[in-house]
Amino acid sequence: MVTLLLLALGLGLLIVGAEGLVQGASRLAARLGIPPLVIGLTVVAFGTSAPELVVSLKAALDGQAGIAMGNVVGSNIFNVLFILGVSALIVPLAVAQQLIRLDIPLMIVLSLVVLVMTLDGSVGRLDGGLLVLGLVVYTVFLLWQGKRQAASDEPAADHEALARPGWHDALYVLGGLAMLVAGSRLFVDSAVTMAGWFGVSDQVIGLTLVAAGTSLPEVVTSIVAALRGQRDIAVGNVVGSNIFNLLGVLGITALIAPAGIAVTQAMLSLDLPVMVAVAVACLPICFTASAIDRWEGAVLLGYYVAYTAYLVLAATHHDALAGFSALMLYFVLPITALTLAVLVVPELRRRANE
Repeated sequence: MVTLLLLALGLGLLIVGAEGLVQGASRLAARLGIPPLVIGLTVVAFGTSAPELVVSLKAALDGQAGIAMGNVVGSNIFNVLFILGVSALIVPLAVAQQLIRLDIPLMIVLSLVVLVMTLDGSVGRLDGGLLVLGLVVYTVFLLWQGKRQAASDEPAADHEALARPGWHDALYVLGGLAMLVAGSRLFVDSAVTMAGWFGVSDQVIGLTLVAAGTSLPEVVTSIVAALRGQRDIAVGNVVGSNIFNLLGVLGITALIAPAGIAVTQAMLSLDLPVMVAVAVACLPICFTASAIDRWEGAVLLGYYVAYTAYLVLAATHHDALAGFSALMLYFVLPITALTLAVLVVPELRRRANE
């Protein structure tokens, strides 16, 4: 009971801390006149990914490499399948052309790069340094592009943000970070204890419980943004969070962890390829009509349920695992690939004729 209470308390601190961090950082960004999509890709995405960073750092320093790596991979899978799925079910999501032309392809390339980096069984400090360098270049480019767009579009000033003193927003940021640090310690320690109860590996805990828990800020942010009509932020938050997870969370964790981050053979065989596949599938879904419709959201959510079910069946060595795997491999996946192809080809022809 105490462990469950500490887990809930840690999760609550993570959510409240991320909310404070996002609010403070968003207001500071609004002072600079940064467009909503760029805010979604940078300030909101990086802020809501702060729990993943803090939890992965804590887990890696404590020798829980399975949680550190599983948190990044699981969060990226969760972000696309669950968050975009649920958000699109609530309201169809419009997808900005910049996401289709730049950010989603970049997410796919980075997913492949990380997969290649892990083939030797670890993400070392050199790998981490390269990823962090990529994060700096990507962030500088987005901010430069955002300022150039703001200068040409001349967006209206956010008077609510400008009315508050700057130190007020900075206090939100610092307070949010403090809550994230405290919440991550409680959350990871409790999750590891629970893994011991059920005989489940820390990798599975990282891919499911920790990944979903640290992604709750993204869930709330994307759903609220979609309901309020800020659909650029809703989709940009997910794509930006995935990019930050790969470049920032994985890169910084690999740099700071004493021996880098070990990668298990099970993750190389299943979870990393699933992360790449999810990123690749995101492009044709967003490409068709530059939107994610409700039925596409339902498909994404269904795949997350199937992926989680597979992890549970594999962890418990259930007899249904073989049949479930065959069904997904030989029926569901080919049908999905065929459906995406049928949708994309007419869209390509339509755009070529325009």
